[in-house]
Amino acid sequence: MSVESAVEAAVLHSDADGIRRIRLNRPEAANALRPVDRDRLIELVNEADEDHAIRVVVISANGRHFCSGADVTGIARSNSGSGDAKRATDSMRKIMNGAQRLVAAVLDCGKPVIAVVNGAAAGIGAHLALAADLVVAAEDASFVEVFVRRGLVVDGGGAYLLPRRMGMQKAKELAFFGDKLPAAEAQALGLVNRVVPAAELDAAADEFARRLAAGPTTAISLTKRLLNASPDGDRAAAFLAEAMAQEIQSTAEDSREGVRSFMERRPPEFRGF
Repeated sequence: MSVESAVEAAVLHSDADGIRRIRLNRPEAANALRPVDRDRLIELVNEADEDHAIRVVVISANGRHFCSGADVTGIARSNSGSGDAKRATDSMRKIMNGAQRLVAAVLDCGKPVIAVVNGAAAGIGAHLALAADLVVAAEDASFVEVFVRRGLVVDGGGAYLLPRRMGMQKAKELAFFGDKLPAAEAQALGLVNRVVPAAELDAAADEFARRLAAGPTTAISLTKRLLNASPDGDRAAAFLAEAMAQEIQSTAEDSREGVRSFMERRPPEFRGF
């Protein structure tokens, strides 16, 4: 099997009814991400961002776990086989061009992204889920900041995401100890939108996806950008951005359809532009 075929088998995807479904498919490795898998994920998310026919992205996984993090076994083998001397900033560039780029792709995607979490979401797997706009989790799912267990500093955007998702004190607790955060507790903290039995996981995520795929895509995209940016700016900047987004969306066909449907007392038929 060629490298390209192996990557395509490890990161499956399909497009239908305005939904791009991406599914991690290395259950024998707890869906640990190799660099090639991570780059394929980035590519698929970026393609969805640019494709007007795609209106929502769903990321899920086959097997018992969502994603156990980076494939450190593969990384260790790669490093041991290299005779090149390590240079200052080499590791920094790998992180910035790898795990951080994946998290940024999800945060910056102009389409809403749903993470469907089964089993463990650890390390970059946890951050992939936390970067998503909506999270649906199985009752046995858990989130683990595994870095400290390996003697590592949190990466993959964790220092940015964690305090914004759960507050500073809880973020430090999870990052310092690496304890497992069960799905029910994650929901109580506001990290997860729905917790359902494992057998109902795909159906619950599909309900979200179909509702979003039938929604006003550009309005949702602009709202996503406003909400993601709001913790980092002041009130004046947030109010200005909101007004500009309203101005932009007012020219959209979906905006006109929303008004027409209200006046005609019927459900809107949004087309995504």
